[in-house]
Amino acid sequence: MAAFLVYMTAASVAEAETIGRTLVEERLAACVNILGGIQSIYRWKDGVENAAEVAFIAKTRADRFEALTRRVKELHSYDTPCVIALPVVSGNPGFLEWIAASAAPDATDQA
Repeated sequence: MAAFLVYMTAASVAEAETIGRTLVEERLAACVNILGGIQSIYRWKDGVENAAEVAFIAKTRADRFEALTRRVKELHSYDTPCVIALPVVSGNPGFLEWIAASAAPDATDQA
C-alpha cells in the first residue's frame, strides 16, 4: 500500500479543523495535523497577494487521494485550494499499516 502526505492550506484554523475532521470521519485520511498559522505570498489573477493561512497535513493511502481532493474542494472556501500529495517512500512499518487500515474505505464507501 502506497501512502501519501497531503499538504493543504486553509483560511482559518476553524476551516482546517472542519475539513480535517471530515476527512478522518469519512476515512479519507487516517490523521490530519493542523500545523498552525503561516504567511503566504502568492500570485493570484493579476497580482501578488499576501495572506495569513493555516497549513495542515493529512496522512492517507495513495488510492484515497482523488476522493480526498474532491471532498476538500467541496468543503473549502477557496476557488482553487492547495491540495498536494507527497509520496511516502519509507516509514515505520507499523505506522504505515495503521494508515492503510485507518483510511481504508468501508463496505458502504464507493469512493
